Amino acid sequence: MPEQTHISKLTLTNFRNYAGLSLELGPGAVVLSGDNGAGKTNLLEAISLLTPGRGLRRAPYADVAREGGDGGFALHARIEGPEGQVEIGTGIAGGDGAGEGGRRVRINGAPAKSAEDMLEWLRVVWLTPAMDGLFPGPAADRRRFLDRLVLAIDPSHGQRALDYEKAMRGRNRLLTEGSRDSDWFDAIETQMAETGVAIAAARAELVRLLAAMIDKLPGSGPFPQADISLSGELESEIAVAPAVDVEEWFRAALANGRERDRAAGRTLDGPHRSDLVVRHRPKSMPAELCSTGEQKALLVGIVLSHARLTGEMSGLTPILLLDEVAAHLDSGRRAALFSILEELNCQAFMTGTDAALFSSLAGRAQFLTVDHGSVGPTG
Repeated sequence: MPEQTHISKLTLTNFRNYAGLSLELGPGAVVLSGDNGAGKTNLLEAISLLTPGRGLRRAPYADVAREGGDGGFALHARIEGPEGQVEIGTGIAGGDGAGEGGRRVRINGAPAKSAEDMLEWLRVVWLTPAMDGLFPGPAADRRRFLDRLVLAIDPSHGQRALDYEKAMRGRNRLLTEGSRDSDWFDAIETQMAETGVAIAAARAELVRLLAAMIDKLPGSGPFPQADISLSGELESEIAVAPAVDVEEWFRAALANGRERDRAAGRTLDGPHRSDLVVRHRPKSMPAELCSTGEQKALLVGIVLSHARLTGEMSGLTPILLLDEVAAHLDSGRRAALFSILEELNCQAFMTGTDAALFSSLAGRAQFLTVDHGSVGPTG
C-alpha cells in the first residue's frame, strides 16, 4: 500500500451543530463515541465534503449550515500525504446555499477550478447505516454507490455523469414539449451516446478491477466474497464490441426510441437504468435474499476491497468513514475489521454510542468523545 494520506487538522465553522470546532488528528484509526444526536455523523459528513458531491447524506448545502447562523458554513482540513502537506477549504457564503453551485473550494489558499481538484490530494470512502438496505433497495441507490466507487479511482467520472444528466434532461424536455426537431434531438442524442458509453465503460472497468480485488479476500473469512456484475443493455454491448461501435448503437437506439420515450415522458434506455448485481459467493445466493447480517458483512467486504483498490490505483490511501459499523458486527468480525484497517494503512473514522465496542483498539487509535457541539479526548 502507498504512504498514508490522512487529515491532521479539521476545522468546522457553522456546520450542522458545530458553531466552531478545531481538531488535531493523528494517523490511523479515530474512534468517535457519544450519544445519539451528539454530532458524530455530522463530523463524518464534514469530511465527506472534502470530495466532490453533496457528501454522505446528500443534503442540500443550505441544510448543512448551522441553524441560527448566517446561512453559510466553512470546512478546513490540513492533509498529510505522499506529496506533502496541503490545505483544503470548502463551504458556502451566507445566502449562497440555495443553489448547488454555491459551494466553493480553495486549495492552499487559491480558488480551485472545480471540486474535482480535491481528488488530486485525497479520496474519501464511506459506509453508513443508510446503506444497509443497499441490496434489496432500489437500483438508483446501487448506481449511486457504484458511481462513488468509480469516482474514487477515476476523477473524470463525476463530470461525465453530470454531462449525461444535463443532456438527458434536455432530451426529456423536448419529449414532454412534443418537439419534432430532429436536428436538436440528433445533437443531444450524440452527446448522450458519447457520455453514456464512457460512463458504462468506466463502471465496467471498476467492476472488473474490484472483482479481482475481492478474489483476494479469504474464501471463508469474516467478510464473505461477493460476485459482482453489471446489468444493462449498454454494459452488455460494451462487453462484446468496441466503444465507438457501442456509441453508434446507443445513438441509433435513442433515435429509434423517440416515440416510445415520448409516450413515457422520459428516456427509457441508458446508463441511468443500469444496475449493480451482487451475489453472496459462498452461499451462491443473491445478496438481497441474504440475512441482514450477511448483507452487512458483504458490504463491508466490498468497501474494504475497494479501499485497497483505491490505494493501488491512485497512490492515495483513502480516508474511510465508517458510521456505526461496529454495532452490527459480532466481536470476531469487529476484530477482523480493525486488523484489516491497520493492514490497509488507512485513516479510518469510526463512530459508535459505546466506546467499549472499540476497546481492542486501545493504544492503537485516537479516542474522542462527541458531546453536542464539542469534541474532546475520551476519558
